[in-house]
Amino acid sequence: MGGSGSGRGYQGGKATTSDMRTLDVRRLQRDGLLQPGRAFGWQWTGNGEEVASIQIRTEVDRVMLSYRSRNNGGEWQSMEYPVYLEWTPCHLGGRRAWFRCPASGCGRRVAILYGGTIFACRHCYRLVYASQREAEDERARRQAEKIRRRLGWPAGIGNPDGGKPKGMHWRTFERLTAAHDACAETSLAGMVKWLESMKRRQSGVCDGGDGW
Repeated sequence: MGGSGSGRGYQGGKATTSDMRTLDVRRLQRDGLLQPGRAFGWQWTGNGEEVASIQIRTEVDRVMLSYRSRNNGGEWQSMEYPVYLEWTPCHLGGRRAWFRCPASGCGRRVAILYGGTIFACRHCYRLVYASQREAEDERARRQAEKIRRRLGWPAGIGNPDGGKPKGMHWRTFERLTAAHDACAETSLAGMVKWLESMKRRQSGVCDGGDGW
């Protein structure tokens, strides 16, 4: 079964990171799979069923990826190539592993590779994070809700604000409430704009127009 299944080369368009299958070196390290001599399979599932898999063999300072891939429903082709590892020291001791992106001319140090025809970093695939596709008002609403959780306030920007959490410095509280208010204002303005747009569309339909 192919490692990607998507048939995309690493020069693909502006998909999001959530559109792609991922290989996370942190997960491999946490599961003890980066010890030289290890060989194992890695699978991705959807709706409880396996949808793709690859074989991984760990060598000194690299892992070998082996899988089948195809482009746009074409013939399956076998893929096998190394992804080099780099290790950096952690502040509290130990080492942290990184992938070196195997795409030609890249070599970036990254934690996650994304599966297309080859596994490469998000820069090579020109991927954006899903949050970057959000409208400004929706992003502001999420940020406001995040601040409310930190302050222990009730969820929902339409609900009354709470007070300062016990033990929080006043300067921190004032900074967070100012950020919350700015985000809430942006979110509500976007909501008003959307409602006005919906009213105009409905008015166009009622007046016999196409509404679009």
